[in-house]
Amino acid sequence: MKGMYTLKYQTVERNSIVVRLDFRSKLLIIVVISFIAFVWESPIALAGLALLVVAACRLSGVRPGYIRFVVKMMIPFYLVLVITHGFWNIEQVKSLTGKAVLTPLFTFPSSFWLVGGASLSLEGFLYGLSVIFKTLVFVMVFPLAIFTTEVDNMIVSLVRLHIPYKFTFIFSSALRFFPLLFEEMQAIIEAQRLRGLAVEKMGPFQRARHYARAVVPLILSAMTRSQQLEIALQSKAFTGSSKRTYLHEISLHRSDYLVMGLCILFLGMALVLYFSFGVGKYGWLL
Repeated sequence: MKGMYTLKYQTVERNSIVVRLDFRSKLLIIVVISFIAFVWESPIALAGLALLVVAACRLSGVRPGYIRFVVKMMIPFYLVLVITHGFWNIEQVKSLTGKAVLTPLFTFPSSFWLVGGASLSLEGFLYGLSVIFKTLVFVMVFPLAIFTTEVDNMIVSLVRLHIPYKFTFIFSSALRFFPLLFEEMQAIIEAQRLRGLAVEKMGPFQRARHYARAVVPLILSAMTRSQQLEIALQSKAFTGSSKRTYLHEISLHRSDYLVMGLCILFLGMALVLYFSFGVGKYGWLL
């Protein structure tokens, strides 16, 4: 269908600073940003961090279609977060704010069945926003490293980190295998469209049932491909030993050491500001 974005593994086409970094440096970026996002509670601080990560993805060459696709797919989940924390996460929000009574934004009439008298609090709504920005950081920080690195370079980098080669091979195979599944799913849907099935005219429940039926041939195709991969590995006497030669050789450069130093400095400053001055806590700048 025209304008439809297909989720798949992809490497960026732009030769940016992030692309030239070693994958080990990018892994440190993921760890530091994820840890800070996990610690912070402020919706303002987390919104700034999410904006920084999204901007870094765009500057690194991650396609805007992917970012729009992720945000669009996460919208129902975000709505659930806002509703859940706004209406029912009362005790935790009270402990964060130190308030005995929360500020109501909206209250259902008491005559309403099941939700009568339930109130959406301002503090709970803001906490729901902070969780949304937190999850957005977690989701978008991985493409910043994964999409900007060739799979072969990932393998060598992970081996240099003394990760067992079998786990590294499984990780790299998954990155190569999932795009095939998405392409197979797209081919099944296109074949059904050629037979006159208009998926875009279906309702959400009919579309869900239709996609559920398409899962069966997709699973059979995945099993066939996995068996072919197993036969190929056995025919090549694959042992999973890391004592082997590699076509691609990598090494850390000055830019990698600089980025790793900045990451450690950023982490240290964030922790000091958080515990000493409250920067990143829920009530910061509110």
